[in-house]
Amino acid sequence: MTEDLPPEGSSAPLWERDAEITAITDALDLLCADRSTPGNLLVLRGEAGLGKTALLAETRRIAERRRCTVWSARGGETLRSVPFNVVRQLLQPALVSLHPDEAREYLGDWYDIAGPALGITDPGERQADPQGVCDGLVHAVRRLARRDWPLVLLIDDAHWADQETLAWLAAFVERLDDLSVLVLVARRPGEVGGDSARYLDTVAAAAANPVRNLSALTPDATAGLTLATLGAHADAPFCREVWAVTGGNPYETVELLAKVQDSEVEPVEARAGELRALNRSARGGGLVTRLEGLGIDATRFAWAAAILGTGISVDLVAQLATMTMEDAERCAELLRTARILTVPDPAGSRSHVGDLEFVHPLIASAVYHSIPPAMCTAMHGIAAQIVIDDGRGIAEASRHLLKVHPDDDEELVQQLRDAAKEHLAVGAPDAARRCLERALLEPPLPEVHARVLYELGCATLLTKPAVTIGHLRSALGMPGLGGAERVDAVFRLSQALLHNDQVEEAVRTVEAEAARHEEGPAKLRLQAVQFMWEGIAGEAVSPHRSERLGALADTCTGRDNSERALLMLRGFDLLIQGENAEEVVELCDRALVNGRLAPGLGWTDTEWGIELLLMLANAYVYTDRLDRAESLYNEALRAYESSGWSGGHLALAHAYVGLGHRRRGRLRDAETSLRESLRIAERVGRGLPLYWTATCNLVDTLLARGHVEQAWETAEQYGFAPPYPSTIVMPDPRSVRGRLLLAVGRTKEAVNELEAAEKAASARGHFNPVVVPWALDLARALAVEDPTRAAQLSADARRQAERFGTDTAIGEALRCAAALETGQRQVRLASQAVAYLEASPCQYEHAAARVEYGIAARSVVELNRGLALARSCGADGLAAQAREVLDTGRGLR
Repeated sequence: MTEDLPPEGSSAPLWERDAEITAITDALDLLCADRSTPGNLLVLRGEAGLGKTALLAETRRIAERRRCTVWSARGGETLRSVPFNVVRQLLQPALVSLHPDEAREYLGDWYDIAGPALGITDPGERQADPQGVCDGLVHAVRRLARRDWPLVLLIDDAHWADQETLAWLAAFVERLDDLSVLVLVARRPGEVGGDSARYLDTVAAAAANPVRNLSALTPDATAGLTLATLGAHADAPFCREVWAVTGGNPYETVELLAKVQDSEVEPVEARAGELRALNRSARGGGLVTRLEGLGIDATRFAWAAAILGTGISVDLVAQLATMTMEDAERCAELLRTARILTVPDPAGSRSHVGDLEFVHPLIASAVYHSIPPAMCTAMHGIAAQIVIDDGRGIAEASRHLLKVHPDDDEELVQQLRDAAKEHLAVGAPDAARRCLERALLEPPLPEVHARVLYELGCATLLTKPAVTIGHLRSALGMPGLGGAERVDAVFRLSQALLHNDQVEEAVRTVEAEAARHEEGPAKLRLQAVQFMWEGIAGEAVSPHRSERLGALADTCTGRDNSERALLMLRGFDLLIQGENAEEVVELCDRALVNGRLAPGLGWTDTEWGIELLLMLANAYVYTDRLDRAESLYNEALRAYESSGWSGGHLALAHAYVGLGHRRRGRLRDAETSLRESLRIAERVGRGLPLYWTATCNLVDTLLARGHVEQAWETAEQYGFAPPYPSTIVMPDPRSVRGRLLLAVGRTKEAVNELEAAEKAASARGHFNPVVVPWALDLARALAVEDPTRAAQLSADARRQAERFGTDTAIGEALRCAAALETGQRQVRLASQAVAYLEASPCQYEHAAARVEYGIAARSVVELNRGLALARSCGADGLAAQAREVLDTGRGLR
């Protein structure tokens, strides 16, 4: 017989689990040794019944013996549609110990973001950003984990966890390095697909140790367990048959041996033939037959318990099974005696524990799947009302409503719409989508149908733009959407088309809808949206766009947000064309109310979106009004962080804060902001305009710092190369890549790239040499090979800069002109560049001009001033250049 026995006092399924218990014990020892120890993650994977739950229970026992705090949770097969179900279970011990005021103070800004998902505060009216809620939950658990060290988190049946919990878990385990906590995750292989499978793969990849795949018991271990349970008189053939019947599955072995004891079967070879029949009675159809043998009432009680799935109280089960409390108590006792239900272990500390739980998930699944389909559907409908009457809310009841057969039920449609709204408010758009898709099957009344489709489109906008397009097109093709609601649906449809890289279709959609309207606010809004998408596309999708926009903007006084939007769009349009900067600023200023964004035009307002406000802020940043631009960028960052918007909006906010730092000459700060933007953008997904914005600005900043090798590595790592996005990116990515190629010595490629930038800019009417700076770099690249063309490019760029009129634009053009000259003419032009850039807020360009003037004039004073400026900017390459000339000292005066 095997000597690999389980620890004394532990459960039978721990046989042959020494290696796993050793790994768990070692991890707990590390956790308890020092609170500065990095966090640890262990993943247990095995088929049903192999002892995952028993190992987690043993972990709890060992951890509590070491005075650890233990939080635990379990997924459920019928509960996967309940968002945040498992993470709520997990945090329940910590949450119930906090007074609401204490929780608010402890969690700070994250309270309002993560609180609704955790059920400790009511959801707001707005749709929450799922990524923001996920980040809020990560932060909440990290704060609580530091308070409750040493902390152990146990998550059982993770394959049945809701998708929202798995998203949180995947994010949390990737940030364990600076958090002393032990996380154990138990799951079956397979079972899930899609995003849930991806999250579980991320969790497995984050484990420092390999995933532990549990195996079945060996014949020797099965024999040892049989002897320990039935006594030493169990003979060897009987023990071998136990293993053959159960395949060494610990759960099935324990259940079979219990049946042997109950049936008083003698454990000898002559009775071994009875084992297969006993085993069948303990699982699947045999279990169902055994349940039915307990009587109709007990069967109905078990069905009701399986329908409820969580929070199984005798009272609620009695209501669902339509029986008296006396009968319900009797049935509960019968089912406990039959090892179908049991009393929950209070140490588990899961939320809504109730009075009862199933002995094993396999039993719960078998009972649930044994319910006749029609009966199951009817019971889910009744359960929904019971859950609502019990005060648990429409969102929790929605999982039952999803199971009800369609029946033209107007009230059910409204309940599902209400549940979807609540799911959106807590950051669970997939749960909202399921509710609204189910509502469509009812189906809704004709006058409501379009609104349900509209709501469904809004629910999927952030996650599935292609799906959103179909829903909103269907909604707009039906009666029922009118007035402002229809205009908003068209706007959201055009947004989805834009995010799905269907820019021209987005433009045509709003253009066609605008043509249906008489002159007025609705038509004006649609026209503004059309001009906005055309501006973002970077191409004149419709003829004479700029002239039409100018004519419309000339009629605007800024009396409402549609007019303010048109003023912003016109200002941005003139910026891109390189028209007079003062006119650009005047238009943008008129779009503000007392110098601030008007109500309804805030960064988190959804009526217009982020694109319009970025156009406004960028118009300021490139017209040298950096104080106004930075105020808007920082306002966006604060708004998204306080509202928990942690996805693409936050990535763009960090990117443009970085752009503000870059323009100001704070290159170190710019790099920090842009790397954070790129980190978030990576999480959102590559290829999107926001990803290009972060990457392009980071490469540009690294080049300004003189970190050419890092700039090239960044471009290679993040795919900063053709093909370029169809939407506009600032600064122009072709120009920045051309500058990068020049910096690494690939001049011929650089010239080709910059000439391509020239063609693209000319086709789009983009002539501002600050926003699309291809000409200055191309002139420098051609200075030796084609000096005549280089001079012409420089002269044209200078004329365009003077037309635009900012100190930065003119100073940069003069720097280029000086670089193409020699002698006193070079000195004179360099001196003029310094004069302009000294008046500019762009300190890096000022520093570069000082160093170049110092070299041309051989001036120690100017070089030292340029060196000091370069160092303050973080322009290491420029500082090294100045230092080298100063150290050489030849010809300086």
